[in-house]
Amino acid sequence: MKVSLERVNDKYHFEAVGSSGVPIHIDSKTDEASKGASPMELLLMGVGGCSAIDVVTILQKQRQKITSYKMEVSGDRKEVREAKPFKSMHVTIYLEGEIDPKKAIRAAALSFEKYCSVSITMESSVNVTYTIFLNGEEITSA
Repeated sequence: MKVSLERVNDKYHFEAVGSSGVPIHIDSKTDEASKGASPMELLLMGVGGCSAIDVVTILQKQRQKITSYKMEVSGDRKEVREAKPFKSMHVTIYLEGEIDPKKAIRAAALSFEKYCSVSITMESSVNVTYTIFLNGEEITSA
């Protein structure tokens, strides 16, 4: 796997492209309006996107009817020398549809424990937890 980045302006705005060919804009928080996501936001998005794909795939294979899937991913940071890496992340999954709660819980567990390459890559240094809401009701928190 390989990506390339190219600087777009004379500040911190970059355009990144991977093998998909879809450009992603990356920027830093400055006095000017940001033109893209920060690298730390991209990590949160990566965990969310990876897990969302897993959960949807698993539930579709189990013939569950998903009418809406939303997610929020938050991260708490710590200071390590001059850097501020994540110490923990929490994913909140909002599912709507005709879905067996046990299957939703199992799909999320499989994602975070077995399939999501992004969260598994970070598991030795970042504690990733999750909560699932199904049709507006909390069904689990891990």
